[in-house]
Amino acid sequence: MKKIDKSLIEEASQRLRPYVVHTDLTFSPRLWSELGCQLYFKWENHQPTGSFKIRGAASKILANLEDCRRWGVVAASTGNHGAATAYICQEEGLELTLFVPATIAPFKRQKLERTGAKLILVDGPCEQAELEARQTAEVNHQVFVSPYNDELVIAGQGTCGLEIFEDWPEVEEVVVPVGGGGLIAGLAVYLKESKPAIKITGVEPENSAFIKHSLSLGYLSNDFPEKPTIAEAVAGGLEPGSMTFDLVRHYVDGWLTVLEEHIVQAMKILYEHHQEVVEGAGALSLAALLAYPELFTGKRVVGLVSGGNIQLSRWQELVGANKPLSEK
Repeated sequence: MKKIDKSLIEEASQRLRPYVVHTDLTFSPRLWSELGCQLYFKWENHQPTGSFKIRGAASKILANLEDCRRWGVVAASTGNHGAATAYICQEEGLELTLFVPATIAPFKRQKLERTGAKLILVDGPCEQAELEARQTAEVNHQVFVSPYNDELVIAGQGTCGLEIFEDWPEVEEVVVPVGGGGLIAGLAVYLKESKPAIKITGVEPENSAFIKHSLSLGYLSNDFPEKPTIAEAVAGGLEPGSMTFDLVRHYVDGWLTVLEEHIVQAMKILYEHHQEVVEGAGALSLAALLAYPELFTGKRVVGLVSGGNIQLSRWQELVGANKPLSEK
């Protein structure tokens, strides 16, 4: 298992300051009453690019800035990671080549192209785009910014845990949306090394529960009967040999999966109670509390809201709200 510890995350925290917001931790009194736990939300949807992904991208790029300027940056993503990497590259004046599945939605493609990134279309899923991006970067000596499978990226995501512990050291459990595992791995390393009694719980959509499936097998496997999910930001398998698998197996205490209707219900409640528009993946932590309230009764809990990047027309369609498109 690759060594990632508190010191690496603390170094990343210093490095990220020009671009990363120390996001708010907000108490939810109505949900405390309804769910019976003292619940705070950490709003990573308030980051400049609308998700936690900016932490990992900035950590990797800023630690290798000279090489990034000389050779350029390569990444693979159709969503939050691509947007975060493109943002940092744009701010630093770096050339970015972004590998994306050829099936990328037109509005996402246009949004990424507007950043100045060079898009390479790949036939196949996101895992194939990641593989081709990594291979290209190695051949051309470019800096590859993985969405999750990299020590510096994981350290950057781990700064979420550092901020939670700074703001509320009394926390007893942190509930985290999971895709590739970079966020929960980094966060868990920091919190477990700071206070081992803190429980870390990962949440995946039942339709795309690759890590929970792999844990049940005892090894990393992408042989999972995946179905479409509205939490598309966490959908899909992992890069073979991803270091996040061993990290979460060592540091994470529990795993939950949630149905699509739980995710939609959580999206609705986050708007009704906190006036926050979040994407499906961003609502996973609350979805878990709604689905399994008995697991959290009487505890001091942080639910991590990982992102808010969703077309407002799609959000309105899902939650049935009449929020004007111009509001946010």
